[in-house]
Amino acid sequence: MVWGKTITAALILTAAMTAGQALAAAPDQVQQQNQSASIEPEFAPTLPPIGYVAFCARGEEECRLQGKVEKLKLTGETWDQINQVNNYVNSSIRPATDMEVYGVPEMWAYPVDAGDCEDFALLKKRYLAGLGISPDEMLMTVLLDEKGEGHAVLTLTTDQGDLILDNRRAEILRWDQTGYKFMKRQSQQDPKKWVSLQKNTTQVLVGSKAN
Repeated sequence: MVWGKTITAALILTAAMTAGQALAAAPDQVQQQNQSASIEPEFAPTLPPIGYVAFCARGEEECRLQGKVEKLKLTGETWDQINQVNNYVNSSIRPATDMEVYGVPEMWAYPVDAGDCEDFALLKKRYLAGLGISPDEMLMTVLLDEKGEGHAVLTLTTDQGDLILDNRRAEILRWDQTGYKFMKRQSQQDPKKWVSLQKNTTQVLVGSKAN
């Protein structure tokens, strides 16, 4: 994925020069706070989001990956890259609903200049993969927010716990600090398959709001 590394490197450099924001806690601080911070348990296999099924049907590279059970080793360099990508995507993509952008209730896609929550997460995953982070360590995740509404984020499965990249906030938090109810996410064994994070998981529409 040479194009990814080249393009992403330029984007990250631009973001680092222009963002003017301090990075979040250093990895050692995250480790101190993350004694048992993995999303558990995973229940039975469940249906993928409707928009993700259509996304894979288009032959997107994200769906052709081979799943492996891995956890990202969170070094200082990797932490900086993750924060820079998160800040860049959050600041460069305009929040908009799938209906506004694509004219349909739910559409998973890589955004160009506007998109909703899952589009933000997909773009972050693509950029981080271009920087060398294994896609097997980055899982698309569907949840219910504080209002009980559908939302999507990117989960990083790291050696210091499961961290959440969210388009609604600049800070990267561990999953149990977000206030969200996690419903389901991609399986690390097979990115086309999803696993439930609740005993009873139904389809959650995540494209009806801009963020």
